[in-house]
Amino acid sequence: MTDVSKVEAVPARGPGRHAECAVCKRSKRLSDLVPASILRPKLAEQIALRVPGWSAESFICHADLAHFRADYVQDLLRQELGDVDRLERSIVERIARHETLSTNADAEFAKDRSLGERLADRVASFGGSWIFISMFAVLLFAWMALNTALLATRAFDPFPYILLNLILSCLAAVQAPIIMMSQKRQEARDRGRAQNDYLVNLKAELEIRLLHEKLDHLLREQWERLTEIQQVQIELMADFGRRKP
Repeated sequence: MTDVSKVEAVPARGPGRHAECAVCKRSKRLSDLVPASILRPKLAEQIALRVPGWSAESFICHADLAHFRADYVQDLLRQELGDVDRLERSIVERIARHETLSTNADAEFAKDRSLGERLADRVASFGGSWIFISMFAVLLFAWMALNTALLATRAFDPFPYILLNLILSCLAAVQAPIIMMSQKRQEARDRGRAQNDYLVNLKAELEIRLLHEKLDHLLREQWERLTEIQQVQIELMADFGRRKP
């Protein structure tokens, strides 16, 4: 049960009040410090194991608290996933610094494209459109009509259109690798999106877990205070009943 005297002993925050951080031992303003009484129990236990003299009346600065929070989240990740890799460690660091994690994967890939990659994307985009199919069909029919009906005896590519087959084969031989290059970039973009979604979901899960722990701690502390206030009221009523003639 929370001791009321300890809660009342915490000095009020103000611009002129200072206290010492229990970790770095530096005197700082109370607005830059966090009292130990409002920390979640598991985090406070972790700090107590590493900081001598830590108690419920101690204070910790925001920088040191972010460091301990990062270690605490990293321990949670180890319990759930085992070893923590580089990407998950970056999530822990961003949670400690209260930084956002979501990024625009398309913008990142578009920013780093070279001239050949931009050309491959445009060729693949145009080659997979109905405009290209329509233009190519018109060209084929015009080629066959020109060499079959109009030129007749002086056709430069008579039936079975061997020159046309050669041009089509060369076009396919050049177009296929270009489209494959664009598909490889699309696969890399999809992997980047999936990785970003995984990191965002993992960060959201950890933040929700930390929020639940904080709410549970606040509710438990509030319930203990309400219970103690109720006990004081009962004692006052009993004392008033004894004094009443």
